[in-house]
Order: sequence, then structure tokens, then C-alpha cells
Amino acid sequence: MRVNLFLVLLTMFVFVNNSATLAQSDTSDNDLEKMLDANQSSSKHSEYITATFKGTRIVNGHSVENVGKGVLDFRISHRFGTLNSGSENFWGLDNAITKLGLDYGITNWLMVGIGRSTYQKEFDFFTKIKLTRQKEHKMMSFSVSYVGSVYIQSLPASTFHLDTGQTYFFSNRVCYMNQLIIAHKFSNAFSLQLMPTHVHYNLVDSTKDPNDIFALGIGGRIKLSNRIALTGEYYYNFTPLSEANGLPVHNTLSFGIDIETGGHVFQLVFTNSTSLSERSVIGQTNGDWGNGDIHFGFNISRVFTIVQPKEFKNSRNKIW
Repeated sequence: MRVNLFLVLLTMFVFVNNSATLAQSDTSDNDLEKMLDANQSSSKHSEYITATFKGTRIVNGHSVENVGKGVLDFRISHRFGTLNSGSENFWGLDNAITKLGLDYGITNWLMVGIGRSTYQKEFDFFTKIKLTRQKEHKMMSFSVSYVGSVYIQSLPASTFHLDTGQTYFFSNRVCYMNQLIIAHKFSNAFSLQLMPTHVHYNLVDSTKDPNDIFALGIGGRIKLSNRIALTGEYYYNFTPLSEANGLPVHNTLSFGIDIETGGHVFQLVFTNSTSLSERSVIGQTNGDWGNGDIHFGFNISRVFTIVQPKEFKNSRNKIW
């Protein structure tokens, strides 16, 4: 318990006191010329919508946003035990799942990432690609991105395979996810996105369990003030699921309270999911909100400019 509380306090102190703002342009050279030309009509030259969401994640899952070209995002995610675990477990604070991740923008439309979670000692790798972007003054315009992920568990071979003498192949540890993100920013205060998702497990617990899961997620953001916003996401599984990890499976519902502090977002989280990766959040959530199986946690990100932008080439600021 003392270690977990120390980690929380130390992480909050470091990130809040060392926050930095990274200004990035989402406008191409051609669009910039049109903006500077006062004689051009705004009805003929639509601009792209920016900041549909403040970060690259909503709560557990991806948002439609990418980090900029040459930007590295170091992420720390933490989920404690359930609030209904009682005072003997300090209402969940004695137990925790942690994930460390690195996201990098190869271009302004291509982003890759790697992460490591203590849940089932899992590694994950992903790529996110911007396909289209929403334009201003067009209600039927949307931002669309694709996310492809690979998850690898590094736990020892399962007891079943050890008892029966069956070979536990490396492929048995691997899962995949394909997701399409369709987002629309309705106003400066409200954004919404849909996430049709496919998850594939190479190995399942029994022949009754499906290897492929199809789900639809919905996520949104409501801005409450200049620095505070409420986010939420819900995943509905179309594939019938009976059990996972020996317990009933429930759809995932998560909420976040985003607090902007000096260029990055500190997020407080409430969710019924123990894990931090999409393949288990969507297909293996055992918590039930109605029974009080609610996990408190937080997400923090810190960005670093790895490749100096051209517009800052002659800048006096040498800290990159």
C-alpha cells in the first residue's frame, strides 16, 4: 500500500511540476496560404478541425488524435483494485495494475507505440493511421483513423498444457485487434466517436469460447471549463461471451476526469475493467458496475520533441 501511494504522489509531482507545452500546426502550407489571403472566401476553402480530443486516448481506448511528427509521448497508466474490496484492502489501493508506454509520431498521420503492462505481463505494439480529417462548417464531415494492435503475453505456459504435455507455441500467447475510429467534433465543448472493433485470440480457454470478438465502442468528451473535461467510453460486444478468467464477462464502461496542467492532461479514471489493453478491456472485463466492481486509477502522459520542427530551426530555445 505504501509503495502504491508513494508511486502516485511521486508521479503526480514530477509530471505536474515538469509539464511543457508542445505547439503543433495541423494546417498544411496550402491551407495556410488560403488563411492568409484575405480575398479568399471562407465558404470555398474549408479548414480542418483540430483538437477533437485533448489526448491520444479517451480513457482506456484510443481517440482519433495522433501525436505530431517527431514527438514522443511517454505514458503511465495505473488501475487500482475494486472500490468494493473493503477497508482491509484500503478500498482497492493495496492492489494495482500498471502500464508504461511509448508513442511516437513518424509523420503527422502515422503513429506507432509500444507498451508493457503488469496484467498478465503483456507487451503490446500498435500503429495508428489517419485516413481522413473533419473539415469546418461541414456537418457530414468526419475524422477517421485506423488502429492495428498486437498483444503478446509473457506469462509461463498454462497449467493445462503442462499437465497434458501439449506444446505451448509462441502463437498461443498472441492476440490481435483491428479498429476503425470515426469521430466528429460538434462544438468546442462536445466531441463524439464510434469505434467498430475486431479482436482475435489465437488461443482461448475452451472450445465454447470464440476466437473472434466483434464490438462497437462509443466515446465522447464534454468540456466543463477551460481546464476540466469529462470523458467516457462504452464497448458493446456483439459476440456472446459467457466467461473469461473463470468469471462472467461484462461490457466495459469507463469515465475520466481530464485536468489540463501546463500542456498535458492528467486524467482520473473510474472503470469496471482491471486491464489496460483493448483485447482484455473489450473481451475479458469481469467487473460489474452494479456490484460495485469499480476500479479507480489515473493516466498521465509527458511529451518530448525528438525531431526539431522546421519552424523552430533557428529558434533560440535549445531544449528539445
